[in-house]
Amino acid sequence: MGTKTFAIIKPDAVKNGYTGKIYDRILQAGFNILSAKLLKMTNEQAEGFYNVHRERPFFNDLVEFMTSGPCMVLALEKSNAVAAWRETIGATNPDEAKENTIRKDFASNVQENAVHGSDSDENAEKEIAFFFTDAELLTN
Repeated sequence: MGTKTFAIIKPDAVKNGYTGKIYDRILQAGFNILSAKLLKMTNEQAEGFYNVHRERPFFNDLVEFMTSGPCMVLALEKSNAVAAWRETIGATNPDEAKENTIRKDFASNVQENAVHGSDSDENAEKEIAFFFTDAELLTN
């Protein structure tokens, strides 16, 4: 159980003006924000980040969506961070997400689901390192 996880407030949520509301949910859930960046992903960044899905039929649509506008990438800290963040965001499909989760409240559909969350401690470390240098991460 690691103490770090990675999150993205996706382009749909940024475009719809939900960044501040989601940021507030992060803080209310007890996460420390180690770093955050507002950026517009390049095709190269999106293809590299989602490379694990390259052979899937939705890969090109995912890259197009993630490069369609600004997003916010975040490194978060909390005990058992990956599981805690996944509980905070809810199921990928907002129709299946529990009440008061980020995806239930802010996602439009499975594709435009407002946020990303790491699925394991190992992937959290890789995903944080993809967008942040060690010098960019706050330490206590």
